[in-house]
Amino acid sequence: MMENRMEISGEKDSVSRRAETAAVPETHLCSTIREILVESERKYGPLDAVRFKQGKGSIAVRSYTQLRHDSESFSCAIRAMLPQGAHVAVTGMTSYPWLAAYLGTVNAGDVAVPLDVSLPAEELCELVDRSDAEALVLDEVRKDVEAIARQRCPKLKYLISMQKPEDDETALSFSGLLKKYEGSFEYEPSPEELCTIMFTSGTTGKSKGVMLTHRNLAENATCLDMKIPSRTVILSVLPIHHAYCLSMDILKGLSLGSVICINDSLLRVARNIKLFAPNMILMVPLMIETMAKKLEDAAGLPPEIVKREVFGEQFHTICSGGAYLDPAYIDLFARYGITILQGYGMTECAPVISTTVSWNIRKESVGQLLPNCEARVVDGELQVRGSSVMQGYYKMPQETAETLVDGWLKTGDLGYVDEEGFVYLTGRRKNLIITKNGENVSPEELENRLGRSRLIQEILVRENAGVIEAEIFPDYEYVKKQGITDIRAALQKEIDNYNKEAAAYKKIYGLKVRETEFEKTPSKKIKRY
Repeated sequence: MMENRMEISGEKDSVSRRAETAAVPETHLCSTIREILVESERKYGPLDAVRFKQGKGSIAVRSYTQLRHDSESFSCAIRAMLPQGAHVAVTGMTSYPWLAAYLGTVNAGDVAVPLDVSLPAEELCELVDRSDAEALVLDEVRKDVEAIARQRCPKLKYLISMQKPEDDETALSFSGLLKKYEGSFEYEPSPEELCTIMFTSGTTGKSKGVMLTHRNLAENATCLDMKIPSRTVILSVLPIHHAYCLSMDILKGLSLGSVICINDSLLRVARNIKLFAPNMILMVPLMIETMAKKLEDAAGLPPEIVKREVFGEQFHTICSGGAYLDPAYIDLFARYGITILQGYGMTECAPVISTTVSWNIRKESVGQLLPNCEARVVDGELQVRGSSVMQGYYKMPQETAETLVDGWLKTGDLGYVDEEGFVYLTGRRKNLIITKNGENVSPEELENRLGRSRLIQEILVRENAGVIEAEIFPDYEYVKKQGITDIRAALQKEIDNYNKEAAAYKKIYGLKVRETEFEKTPSKKIKRY
């Protein structure tokens, strides 16, 4: 494994200036992940590809050349251990070894299975088994999985630890494998080869293994020219096993010659923004909303001061995806010189369906369809097709047939597309509330309206005993600051104000106050059931 650790804490200002003045790279459509990596290494070889914390206050660096070398060394290791086409599961916190293992697996002609590191051990093992994985690359934080994986996963032949310096009786050393099998790997995957099985983390039902080819992922990441300058510094804060992070942070970032900085904890995002001095961050709406409410506490200060102290003068863009974002937040961040680009997608589309570009923002829309995607509306439901649409669900033919019809993917989302390809969402089909008089109510519409209240941190609207009910987790910090003693009464007042202007069938008649946050998916969506 090639090593090149250095402290660059004094380099941040020069890094950000380079990103701001860098030329916009030519758009190059790639049809395999290997093509992305090889092309990027050719253009940016010795330049930083990945930065991550190494000890207290210092940053370690890996170049594009090192990333290609290390990933190909892992390709050599996997090929020596398993036949081509083998399934390799990867679970752990976002890290350089995770990234090298993933790229090394898919570019060797094998199938990577990214798994949520936060899942209970039993569930993780169940997904390893369901995916037919023969090797599991795992983080040392999951020693509990290491202890039971061989017993629970009969097809598993190898456990590979990302952190162990040497092999032991339970697992092989990732760094040891790179040293043992160091070398280049020249295999050229076909665009139609299966490269990833990515399990959904939906708000309802059993997770499904989405089968994605090289073309699905590579073209989704590279088909749209967003005019992002090369060498843009990106802080990656989302879970790396999630499609949005893997495709847009990692694959698109690599294709642009970006510097990908790894955030080591959601509890340290603010601190790591100061450390890495990013130009942009990908977030989900819940993260943006939480940050926005903190900004409101500084509303009396000059915006340029708040921007400099919180984000840094070099910061300019937040990409939002995963759920609907209230347009009011776009206006709020604009006051601080920060552009929010909203997108829409799902794992089954690798994952982006539409996105906003900086020169054509429509706040009520979740962006324009990607060039490789077309859409139609059937009975109010959005359906899409194109080169990003999955091959199906792994070993789930019935579910596949229900979701894919003549190449069209049923998204489950309600909405419409205008003549210019801008997508507008109105809710989820499966979440619709059908009132006693037959009216359809989208709970997301009501949640978005009420969620604007500073008093409300999280909200879920549903039908209960024949009436529409709102279950609310208040912002207890705000409650304390405002000296509110009767939380229920204050929340009821918010609902009463909403009801004054709401249609009769959309009125909320039930209220449940939570003391704890809702359980969420890895993409920070509230689990509804």
